[in-house]
Amino acid sequence: MDGFRRKKWLGIAQRYQSLSPDEQARMQRRMTAWAKLTPDERKSARDRYKSLQKAPPEKKEAVKQKWEEYKVLPESEKARLKAEAARKPTPRPAPSKAAVAPQAPPAANSLRPVAPEGPAAVR
Repeated sequence: MDGFRRKKWLGIAQRYQSLSPDEQARMQRRMTAWAKLTPDERKSARDRYKSLQKAPPEKKEAVKQKWEEYKVLPESEKARLKAEAARKPTPRPAPSKAAVAPQAPPAANSLRPVAPEGPAAVR
């Protein structure tokens, strides 16, 4: 763990005893959820947080408003939205040009079928 994150977690640990039981329980839930994330998911969450911090106040307010609207939804609607979000593919960064091997152009009179691209094509 790098120095910055280590200091942050040590500060959290020092404050923990002064928190109310409800705040301690909330912190435990959030730490457990964070620990379950993969390193890529954690990086993505950090990146989203940083981009929101740089966003104009109007965008921050819009996100806050959407969150408030979400919090008052019934649990069944929240579950539906979570399931819908899970079905959406997550955007992946485009590979760098150096990582992509050049390919020969296909023959103009080739009759062989073209294999589909993407993860489903890999077997």
